[in-house]
Amino acid sequence: MGLRDFIKEYFLGFWDYETPKVMVVKNTTLGVIYRSVQFLVITYFIWYVFISQKAYQESETRPESSVYTLMKGTAVHGDDILDTVEYARPSEGGGVISTILRREVTYDQRQGTCAEYFNVANANCTRDSDCVKGEVNFDGHGRRTGRCVQYYNHTFKTCEIQTWCPIEEYAVVREPALVEAINFTVFIRNSIHFPRFKVLRGNIKDASNKRDMQKYLSKCHYNEEKEAYCPNFRLGYIADQARENFGELCRTGGVIGVFINWKCNLDLDPSHCKPTYSFRRLDLRKDQASSGYYYRFAKYYNKDGVESRTLIKAYGIRLDVIVHGHAGKFSPIPTIISTVTAMTSVGICTIICDWIMLTFIDKNEVYSERKFDEIIKEPKVPIPTELSYISSYGSNHSDLSDGVPL
Repeated sequence: MGLRDFIKEYFLGFWDYETPKVMVVKNTTLGVIYRSVQFLVITYFIWYVFISQKAYQESETRPESSVYTLMKGTAVHGDDILDTVEYARPSEGGGVISTILRREVTYDQRQGTCAEYFNVANANCTRDSDCVKGEVNFDGHGRRTGRCVQYYNHTFKTCEIQTWCPIEEYAVVREPALVEAINFTVFIRNSIHFPRFKVLRGNIKDASNKRDMQKYLSKCHYNEEKEAYCPNFRLGYIADQARENFGELCRTGGVIGVFINWKCNLDLDPSHCKPTYSFRRLDLRKDQASSGYYYRFAKYYNKDGVESRTLIKAYGIRLDVIVHGHAGKFSPIPTIISTVTAMTSVGICTIICDWIMLTFIDKNEVYSERKFDEIIKEPKVPIPTELSYISSYGSNHSDLSDGVPL
């Protein structure tokens, strides 16, 4: 066949019309497969699509949310009494709040010159020529003066630098952990708004008497079953829910995510729209170099007319409050779309069974001969209505119950 004939045949075949043909096959195995696939498809749409995923609802997944946090508690640290101003950063915050669990303090630092820390690259030296004047190592603590000096009260020498002296690694004082922080509480107030449905909800139960509400909030602690509307969470409870050891958090610090999940079925009364909470460690514990959570800050003052500071390296727990919201309500449009999709998907059963029949069962090509008919033109003689005559011209319904070897 030449290219011209091929193009001609393809062009003429493009205008052919195809219509499905109903053929009844009396085969128990094929019938069981057909009904089984039908059952699986229908079960999937009824149970998963409609009941579980609620495909008949119009949904909103990007609500507007507001978070307010407040740390509460008082601790005794040596002879000092610590309140929220001392250990909470910030004392009142939004979606992020942290508390100090352990401190490393370097007292009375002043601007001057002193020996560089010996673990800094190229800091060790034996003579002045080993130290380049004006050089700044960004992994170090300051600018080099060009002198090689004794490392404080040790026998070896390092390059002298201009910085806040003495350096932290040499003069740091490690304080004991603030173990009482396990009983500190975090007040988390969250409100969420679904603008599409004009629904506003909060994680604190509404009360007509403001005084009673304040009294309740000052004493309650969150419990999933008993106190679901109490927004006060103990740090110890948060660590336990995140499966973390509080003593280890005091040593290294850590970042914990507080997830507030709102999944609301607005076909019911909005009062049934309640939040659920989950907690999970967010920083990578496997990478010891970057795991944990700490930060530095300083307290400045004048001592003998010279500006001085106390440098504090604080280890603690940082809480990141993350809000997820999903609301759904019945709507006819997604209901129609999901229903049509379900009905169309049932047609997959026929395609699968046709493939099984023509591939594995039709050994003598008996089914394929009856399945596919090609009518070039309409017959000149009118087609009788009896079943036997309809079959001879390629009817729309065939019964293969007899005479077909399986």
